[in-house]
Amino acid sequence: MAENEDGQEKTEEPTQRRLDKAKEDGDVLSSKETFVLATTLVLFGFVPVLQVFGSSLLAEMGHLFHFSKIDNGLLFKRFTISFWNFIMIAAIVGVPIVILILLTQLAVGGTINFSAKGFAFKGSKINPIKGLQRIFSIKGLVELLKSLLKVTLLGGLTAIVVHSQLKSMLSSLGASFADNFKFLANAFYFLIFALVGVLSIIAAIDYFYSRHSRLQKLRMSRQDLKDENKQTEGSPEVKSKIRRLQMEASQRARTETNSIDAVDDATAIITNPTHFAVALKFVPGAMAVPVIVSMGRGRNAEKIIEKGVSKNVTVFSSPLLARALYFTSNIGQEIDSRLYGAVAAVLAYIIHTDQGVDMQKPIVDVPEDLQFNEFGRSL
Repeated sequence: MAENEDGQEKTEEPTQRRLDKAKEDGDVLSSKETFVLATTLVLFGFVPVLQVFGSSLLAEMGHLFHFSKIDNGLLFKRFTISFWNFIMIAAIVGVPIVILILLTQLAVGGTINFSAKGFAFKGSKINPIKGLQRIFSIKGLVELLKSLLKVTLLGGLTAIVVHSQLKSMLSSLGASFADNFKFLANAFYFLIFALVGVLSIIAAIDYFYSRHSRLQKLRMSRQDLKDENKQTEGSPEVKSKIRRLQMEASQRARTETNSIDAVDDATAIITNPTHFAVALKFVPGAMAVPVIVSMGRGRNAEKIIEKGVSKNVTVFSSPLLARALYFTSNIGQEIDSRLYGAVAAVLAYIIHTDQGVDMQKPIVDVPEDLQFNEFGRSL
């Protein structure tokens, strides 16, 4: 179990503030093997291009070095052409690799971080003692085993592929340059395809190990949590916000308590089934939209349900709809327009069943952006 500088065990999961701080310091989730896989995929994508243009490109480059006589001007011109051809090829290959590496980091770590702290000089990086500690640490041992496994798998796979193609390679020795090039490109294509399969497995293992290792490294002790809470709650802005939220919660609780008597006029009560309760009033023909006459959570929700049952108000259990109404509406106001369809289905069911009509209980469809947990956070 990891320990901090005070000797306390780091048993707690890192907080969001801890994760954000690590990101600011340049510590983001990364997986080297996913970058290897991404680079291989780019090379894999260039194989068809090489099949089409490779032989003619090599022939053209070979032509640059055929001279009938030594001419310094011609020599310089051809070397210039070769240089720009090299730059062009490097750009064609390099730019997609860079783009894919950035996209890979975005997919793995959720961000592309260019934190200045991440590039800052650290003396520990050139300290030979620290270097030896890193080499002989558990992480260093895992990296060594991973490298040995990768070399063994890829080397063995390459040997198998080469051996399977050896007979065809020997039989093609008398073929033309273009035919030989196409054969080698096909063999390379097959080899890359096989390597990608192995690298995908290695990358997946490395990703989950890197994720687990990073979370373990960022774990916190109980004292770390206490210190962070002091830093967070100690600021005047945070204290002011907490007081404001407490006042709003207290005011809302009083409003909800005072609204319980209005349950007498309710048409239906939507529940969670016990943690939230929302009483709706709707009179067909007299009202265009249902209105919330009372709502509450916890003990107030229980009182609303008890009051409704005593007044023969139908109680309908729909956790998602109850929370959606609670967190998007206020007492005395119409329901949110995005919930018209869901509420209409429930009220139609209640009105018909109250009239003795046998109906199947409706499936309530609450929009995804209005689906909340008990704390009002989106699911």
